[in-house]
Amino acid sequence: MKIIHTIKSMFAAAKKAKAKGRTIGLVPTMGALHEGHLSLIRRARRENDLVVVSIFVNPAQFGPCEDFKKYPRNLKLDAELCKKEAVDIIFNPDAKEIYPEGYRTYVTVEGLSDCLCGKSRPAHFKGVATIVTKLFNIVNPDAAYFGQKDAQQAIIIKKLVSDLNLPVKIKTLPIVREKDGLAMSSRNVHLNEKEKKDAVILFESLKYARDLIKDGITDPGRVIGEIRRLVNKKDKAKIDYVSVVGPHDLIPVDKIKGNCLIALAVWFGRTRLIDNMIIKSRNS
Repeated sequence: MKIIHTIKSMFAAAKKAKAKGRTIGLVPTMGALHEGHLSLIRRARRENDLVVVSIFVNPAQFGPCEDFKKYPRNLKLDAELCKKEAVDIIFNPDAKEIYPEGYRTYVTVEGLSDCLCGKSRPAHFKGVATIVTKLFNIVNPDAAYFGQKDAQQAIIIKKLVSDLNLPVKIKTLPIVREKDGLAMSSRNVHLNEKEKKDAVILFESLKYARDLIKDGITDPGRVIGEIRRLVNKKDKAKIDYVSVVGPHDLIPVDKIKGNCLIALAVWFGRTRLIDNMIIKSRNS
């Protein structure tokens, strides 16, 4: 396994692989790898000749009051995990390599980036879309792998690839959860014992919403109200948003019919967690 730190070297490695007719699978990450990331890596390993895992804590997707400096970083441990999963290359550039002095070009996917998480994190998805576009250009993957936990991100990236005619297949894999149902996230390390226990309410409230919809409830307001009621029972939980939206356009639905995406973001102490579930109603 190689660890590459420069764009020039990554370009060369990708070019060499493509010249030999090898397919490349990319798993973009910010490091602090957990079982969710590993599920993406394993899928990429099964489906491609060469697997590249990018590890880059992207400053462009953090707001001024967010946790960029305290975001967990442990390249040594991440490299050990990647080696066990037979990753071929870790691409680990520094910020100056990706955003050199004078950098001014950013990518924005309009209409999908200013809702849900985009409301409270207005520059976040501009940073995400920019780094993903750059990674696609640098690594030249045939397929890239993302997790359903970041549902809005996955939808934005699919739209980006479609609109810009990028020759890469986007694979979105299911959420990987702890035994208690908490969605795995690098930010979970910031939760204390009580906060982590309380955070399980995210998955529990989504399951309850799913049951309501399966029982025939079609009013999104009622579903949102029930989720809020359950989450608010946790005295330290602070809701950012709860929404019922279309699973492709992220537009709030007036009536639950067919597939819908229920997405929520909640603060537990100083840690903001997201979760979601795609639900099919009886009224399909």
